Amino acid sequence: MDDLNGDRATWRFDGETVAIRYRAGRFANPVLQALGRCEVPVAAVAAVDFDLFSGRKRRWALHLRLRERTDPYAAAGAMLAEKAQPFRLVGPASTELVAEYLADQIRFAAGQAAETAALPPDLATRLVPPLPFHIQTAEGAATLDRSAVRLLWTGWAAASRKRKAHRREIALAHITGAEWVPSDGWDYGHLRLLTTKAARTRVTRPKHDLACLLSNAGKEDAHALLMAAAITAHVWAGPRPELT
Repeated sequence: MDDLNGDRATWRFDGETVAIRYRAGRFANPVLQALGRCEVPVAAVAAVDFDLFSGRKRRWALHLRLRERTDPYAAAGAMLAEKAQPFRLVGPASTELVAEYLADQIRFAAGQAAETAALPPDLATRLVPPLPFHIQTAEGAATLDRSAVRLLWTGWAAASRKRKAHRREIALAHITGAEWVPSDGWDYGHLRLLTTKAARTRVTRPKHDLACLLSNAGKEDAHALLMAAAITAHVWAGPRPELT
């Protein structure tokens, strides 16, 4: 099928996979630009929304709704703006028929896949950056590999408690998820690792929390979201040893 161009990406569907290439450049969304590209297996799709918007400029929106425990961006990025959602595409009235046809094709293929294909437990890991994955912010850095997440606080924004701790390594087996909060323009955003131990301890402000990495607005927030999504996907994939 021909490419479908939208405001933030180009989609192509081959019957099994939706290949998405995100826009780059000065005015591109930081999250989507950092992600670059993504390939969504049709087996991951639970529903396809196609909406039309009237007004001064008639437009359409195509949105893939993924199956449970398959969309790590939705799980980690509850505060993600609509314009930064990776599986949503908006376009002009001139391509409305092509977009609606594509929506129908993906919807039909997803229904067929749901009846015949088992969902691989590691499917979500195909939608996030490959490992090892590393990000850097004004406070320090975070690295994810197949066994652990490593936080390093060496940046100028690191508070004294974190500078003293210097680094922390948390095994994936002890992580239950990741939380992402973007900067509001006044305070830092942050990536927070959720662990089995955290459920039994008092919540600490991100500036002092040794399970957090602070981030500035823009590229740093975008990279922190990708890290949160990647951690979430690999936690879902398991297998994780039983914890005592």
